[in-house]
Amino acid sequence: MTAAAQCRARSARLGSAGLLGALLPMLLLAACTGGPAGTGAGATSGRAELPTLSDATAAQKRAQIRMQLAVGYYEQGQLPVALDEIKKAIAADPGYADAYGVRALIYMGMGEATLADDNFKRALQLAPNNPDIANNYGSFLCQNGRVAESFRWFDAALASRQYSSPVKAMNNAGSCALKSKDYERAEQYLLQALQLAPDQPSTSANLARVYYERRDYARANFFLTRLGKVARPDSLPADVLWLAVRVQHRLGDKGAEEAWATQLRRHHAASPEYAAYQRGAFDE
Repeated sequence: MTAAAQCRARSARLGSAGLLGALLPMLLLAACTGGPAGTGAGATSGRAELPTLSDATAAQKRAQIRMQLAVGYYEQGQLPVALDEIKKAIAADPGYADAYGVRALIYMGMGEATLADDNFKRALQLAPNNPDIANNYGSFLCQNGRVAESFRWFDAALASRQYSSPVKAMNNAGSCALKSKDYERAEQYLLQALQLAPDQPSTSANLARVYYERRDYARANFFLTRLGKVARPDSLPADVLWLAVRVQHRLGDKGAEEAWATQLRRHHAASPEYAAYQRGAFDE
C-alpha cells in the first residue's frame, strides 16, 4: 500500500468534520502523498514510514485550505460561499472524503436533501469506516423521516474504536428514537451516554423526556434535578423548561412548578410553550 493510500485509510478511521448543530470539532486535515515511503531517518525495517502533514501534495494542501475556508463560512451561515469553497477543495483533491461530508452538511443547511444524501454516500464510499460521517449521515436520515435507516449509521459510528466523540452519536440516536416514540431504544442509548459523560445537559434532558413519556414522573424529575445542577436556566430551550413544568405539575409540586414556569416566562415569554402554560394545556 502506498503512503498516500495509508494516509487515506488513516483519515477514514480517525474522523471528519462533525458539524451538526452548533458544534464543530477540529477538522482532521488529510496529509497524503503518492511519493516513495520508507525514506525517513531510521527506516531500516523495510516498512513504509507513516505519512505526516509534510507529505501532502500541493493539490492536497490547497484542498485543506479550501476546506478550512468552507467550514468558516458554514459556521457564519454563509452557505453559498461555503459551497463554492468546498467545491474548490473537491476539485483540488477529488478523493477527499471529509470534503464530501462537509458539502453534504452545507446542502442540508440549504434544504437540498437529495444533494446532501448523494454527498454523504460519496463520502462513505471513500471512507466507509469514518465514524463522524456515519454519525452525521444518521442524523440526516432521522431529520428527513428515515428513522429506521438512521440507527444503522449511529451504530456504525459507535462500533469504531477510533471514534473520539461517541456521546454525540449516542445522544443523536437517543433523540431519534424519541422522535419515533421508541422509548426503550432511546433509554438504552442515553444511559450509555450518561455513563460516559454524566454532566452533559442534553443527556439528562432527553432522559427526563423518556421517563415523562413513560409516565415515570419521579424518575423524570430525578434527571431534571441533575440537569439543574449542570446547566443554567437561561441556557435551556423552551421545550425543556416546559417539560420541567409539566413534570412538576404531574407530581403535584406547585412550588417547583411555579419556579420552572418563572424561568420559562423569564427566558421564553414569546414561545409557544409559555403560551401553552398560560392556557393550562399540560396535556398537549
